[in-house]
Amino acid sequence: MKFFCIYFLLMMLLGLVWAADIPKIDLPNVSIQFKDTKSTDALAAPLKALGLITVLSLAPYIIIMMTPYIRVVIVFSMLRSAMGTQQTPPNQVIIAFSFFVTLYILNPVLTEINEKALQPYLKRQITQEQFIQISSNIYKRFMYKHTKPEDLAFFIQYAKIKKPEKPEDIPLQVLIPAYLLSELKAAFIIGFLIYLPFLVIDMIVGSVLMAMGMFMMSPMVVSLPFKLLLFVSIDGWKLITEGLIKSYR
Repeated sequence: MKFFCIYFLLMMLLGLVWAADIPKIDLPNVSIQFKDTKSTDALAAPLKALGLITVLSLAPYIIIMMTPYIRVVIVFSMLRSAMGTQQTPPNQVIIAFSFFVTLYILNPVLTEINEKALQPYLKRQITQEQFIQISSNIYKRFMYKHTKPEDLAFFIQYAKIKKPEKPEDIPLQVLIPAYLLSELKAAFIIGFLIYLPFLVIDMIVGSVLMAMGMFMMSPMVVSLPFKLLLFVSIDGWKLITEGLIKSYR
């Protein structure tokens, strides 16, 4: 079931990109003819194939830009830096954990898309265009909900378009960068709050070492066990994960 969710998330996000105001790219038809005919547009098929390959190569970046993965992975990375544990946990662990937390956060959105778009499409109750449109509108509402109004107004102003009345009317080329900017701001605010208690521990340990005349000993080495003790005693991983999940509710 998890692998199906991952595959469906990738396909849905690619469908949102196709639903934007971008010309659609069709796969070229390959056929063998024995007639002596000349193609009127010899470059059309190669250009279409090149465009399709380009979109597929950008799929990982599309997922990063359009999901809560940005906020989650930045917060966990800043947490590791604040504790001073260097490469523990490793990057692979942070990336994998962030990805599955992202799927958990997106579960209500994916469930709504499954009920209102995917299942009717599989039952042939709606067309492919309607499926993409419904999925796009549902996901646009999610991004709009977690986009700061000032960031959205900034990109609307420089795009020189009228302010949309509904979230569904906002073009993706405006909504995506506004959502991305809002996620970066939220991630760094959370990271700042995470840094504060660890900074206090570093200051206390540094002051104690100076008072004892132990100038040659690094405060970072001495404070690390106390940071780990504090983090484990308050069940820090659970608290931060819970806070990230609640920030999207």
